Amino acid sequence: MSQRDWAYLNRVVEGPSRPLRQLLDAGRDPSEIARGIRTRASWLGELAGQTEARHALDRAEQDLADAAAVGARLITPESPEWPHTEFDLAFGFAATGRSDHLRSYQADAVPPHALWVRGRPLGETVAQSVGVVGTRAATRYGIEATRQIATGLATHQWTVVSGGALGIDTAAHESALAAGGLTVVVAACGIDRTYPARNATLLERIAGQGSWISEYPPGTPPQRHRFLTRNRLVAALTAGTVIVEAAWRSGALNTLSWAEGLGRVTMAVPGPVTGSGSLGCHERIKEGRAQLVTGADDIRALLGAAGALDVAEQYELAFAATPVQALSRNELRVFDAVDPAGSEAQTVAEAAGLPLPLTVHLLLDLVRRGLLTRDGTVWRRDDTL
Repeated sequence: MSQRDWAYLNRVVEGPSRPLRQLLDAGRDPSEIARGIRTRASWLGELAGQTEARHALDRAEQDLADAAAVGARLITPESPEWPHTEFDLAFGFAATGRSDHLRSYQADAVPPHALWVRGRPLGETVAQSVGVVGTRAATRYGIEATRQIATGLATHQWTVVSGGALGIDTAAHESALAAGGLTVVVAACGIDRTYPARNATLLERIAGQGSWISEYPPGTPPQRHRFLTRNRLVAALTAGTVIVEAAWRSGALNTLSWAEGLGRVTMAVPGPVTGSGSLGCHERIKEGRAQLVTGADDIRALLGAAGALDVAEQYELAFAATPVQALSRNELRVFDAVDPAGSEAQTVAEAAGLPLPLTVHLLLDLVRRGLLTRDGTVWRRDDTL
C-alpha cells in the first residue's frame, strides 16, 4: 500500500483509534479507508466523527519529507520490522476482557496503525525488552537503583524501553547505552521534536544505538493526553514493566497499569519508607498488583526465558515432549535460523530478525544445552531434532 495513504491516516486519525482498527481488521484496504475519509464515505461509521476536523488536512508528502529530513521512516503493519508478536500478545490479551483494570481504558486498548521510527529496526530492538520508568523528580537512591537495573539488563541482552523523560527514564536510557546495550525511547510528540530539550544529545545517541519511536506525525507537540497514550506502547512493546520511585499520583503508575491490563509482568522497586517518593510503588506491591524486585536478576527471573510472554503458552512449554519444543520464542527463532550445514552468526541474526548481540547470546546458550554445535565462527544444528 502507499506510504502516502498511511501517512495521511496517521495525520487525520490520532491514535489509538478503535474504529480505524476495526476497519483494518475487517479487511478494508488503507487506501480505500483514506479515500473514504477524504470523501466522507457513508461506511466510515464512528471514524467519520473522529476525522471530521482533520479530514481535509492532507500533509502526507510533507510529513514523509519532514521525517526523512531527520532520518526517520514510517512503519506500518505491512512493514518487516513491525512488532506483530508484541502487539498481538498485548492487545490480544486486552481484547479478552480478563483485566478488570483495563475496562476503563478499553477504548484506547488497541495498537497503533503506524509508527515513526529512527534508528534500528523496531522488531529487533524490542524482541527481548523491559520497560523501566519512574519519576522525573528522582532522588540519588532512585537514580542509583535504576542504573544498576538497566546495566544488569543490558549486560544480559535485554533492551531497556522508556519514555525519555528527565529523572528515572533518563538514567535508564543512559545506563543501557553505557553498558553497550540497546534502548528504545517512546516519544509523546512528533519524531522531529526534541523533548525534553535537555535530552537532545541522549535522544540522538538512542537513535544511533537503539530506536526512537513516535505514534504521532512530525511537528506534533507534546501534550498531557499524549503522554498517557504513549505509556500504553511502553507497556505493550515489552515483556514487563518495572517502576522505580513513583509517588501516589506518579505518571509512571499509568504505565504500570497499562502493563497490568495488557497481560505483561508488573514490577516495582521498593524505596525508603522515610519519604513519600516511592509510595506508589509500595501500594502496588501491597495490593499484589506488582512484584517486588531489587535488581536485574529479579526481573530476569520473573520474565523467565527470553521472549516468553504468554502464560498459557508457557504451560505447554513447561510440559513439552522434547528440548526443542521447550525453547522460548526467541530461542526457537535462532535455532530454526541455523542451517544444519553451518551458519555464521550474522546470517543467523538476519534470518531470525534479532540483534546480533542477542543472537550470539542465544547461540551460546543453545550450544551449552547441547542443541547446537560450534566450530569457530560456524554454528550447526542437528536436523533430526
